[in-house]
Amino acid sequence: MFSKSNLLATLVAGVVMFFLGYLIWGIATAEFFEEHSLVNVMKEVPNLGLIALGNLFGALMLSTLYSKWARGHHSIGQGFQFGALVGAFVGISMGLIWYATSNWMDGTGHIAEAVIDILYYGIVGAVIAFVYQKTASKE
Repeated sequence: MFSKSNLLATLVAGVVMFFLGYLIWGIATAEFFEEHSLVNVMKEVPNLGLIALGNLFGALMLSTLYSKWARGHHSIGQGFQFGALVGAFVGISMGLIWYATSNWMDGTGHIAEAVIDILYYGIVGAVIAFVYQKTASKE
């Protein structure tokens, strides 16, 4: 779990998650989700330190799961596929549960969130695979 590849992939993916998340949800889709939110649950000033820590922990979990899933065969395409599967779990599975149990967003918002999650985690998975590919021991 604490190999050089895993730790480096965790660090790089954590940074990508933080900034890509900000670009996607903080800038590119902010107005869209304001229109499709049923209640405003955002804090006036988000805690960036906790967001960074959450991204770093998420990157550690994704990187660790990826290393088990890939079994030593690392490619950007496989990394994207891995991440997209995680994104489908989060975006579709959890999105349906949230839609069924809460008044957070309308259906359009949840569908858009699912698509974004698949792409976001796909990109993160590709980044993790890239780092593993570049740092894998040469046999």
